[in-house]
Amino acid sequence: MNKLISSILFLLVASTLFLSSCDSQGKTFQIKGEITSAEDQVLYLEHRSLAGIQMIDSVKLKKNGKFTFKESAPENPEFYQLRLGEQVIILAVDSVETFNIEADGSNLYGTYKIEPAILNEQIKNVINMQRTAKSDISTIVAQHENKEIDDVTFMENVDSVLSVYKSYATKVILGNPSSAAAYYAVFQKIDDYLIFDPYDKKDYSMFGAVATSWSMYYPETARTKHLYEFTMNALRVRKQEDKQSDFMNNITVTDTQLPDISLMNVKGQKVSLSSFRGKYVLLDFTAYKSEFSLKHNEILNKVYNKYKSEGFEIFQISFDSDTHFWKNVAVELPWTTVHDPQSINSMLLKNYNVRELPTAYVLNKEGDLMNRIEDFNDLDSYIIQLP
Repeated sequence: MNKLISSILFLLVASTLFLSSCDSQGKTFQIKGEITSAEDQVLYLEHRSLAGIQMIDSVKLKKNGKFTFKESAPENPEFYQLRLGEQVIILAVDSVETFNIEADGSNLYGTYKIEPAILNEQIKNVINMQRTAKSDISTIVAQHENKEIDDVTFMENVDSVLSVYKSYATKVILGNPSSAAAYYAVFQKIDDYLIFDPYDKKDYSMFGAVATSWSMYYPETARTKHLYEFTMNALRVRKQEDKQSDFMNNITVTDTQLPDISLMNVKGQKVSLSSFRGKYVLLDFTAYKSEFSLKHNEILNKVYNKYKSEGFEIFQISFDSDTHFWKNVAVELPWTTVHDPQSINSMLLKNYNVRELPTAYVLNKEGDLMNRIEDFNDLDSYIIQLP
């Protein structure tokens, strides 16, 4: 009798586990709804996977515009889109099994409503913020190209636009880092550049929050592994950059650590920073076509005249996009001024940890970096401290 009961219990447990396994593997989600003004048009359901956009199913809409798609549920929150011609609705599928969508086919994105709404409304808001930022930056770029704003104003305006997006996205990410909306927000781009820079210490924390949360709730899934590897690689790169930037914060370095600079002067001659070994050097990053430039150069001129007889030199790099303007100013200056034609896209700004203009460093006679100038009005005191 005991053996019979044990056998029955074993079969019941095994049966339950088997059915549970089948149930978890056989879960589906359904997207249904009504799209008006789209008779005889083809509506596509597509998967926005790590490998790219993949078509899953399609239906030719009838006069009533009703449609239904039913597919296997993903292991983790996943992204899909409904496409009608060139018009797209992006949505995330998580634990919800059925989504109801209504829209006007003549303006799909502008009119669609989705239930349940919370998650996908967040994603729609993220998309709207990204589109606004992209449009605003395009305007700023046009103003810069038309010489309506200088390089410094350009950088400040772009940073201001991106900060608006980041402010909203940060709330979405930290509000629920395991959500599809958090994942989507952290990976948004403008012209193939991530808005949140994973190599920037401030932005990296957003990737870290999402990666940690997804690893906890959706371990071993392809999207989680990709996110984790991406984030860890960014961390490795950032740590390496931190080692480089340490010497930009008042730490003396050897000449092998300080990248050399070799650019053209106003006479068309290539001049290298390393050629000034044996002299004290103020390495100055600036832009002449900016509001601060005149006052900035007046300060430098006073210091230069005071200490040039003691072996003090200024190696000034202009990042002006207007070469003609740079030459007109540079030719009047008594110190060495060179021009970087890459302007604000120059790698020098990144290599020397320049986050704003003007920025300057004091180098000793061996070419080692001694100080970063925090206040140019105190520049004289930095020079006096040199050995």
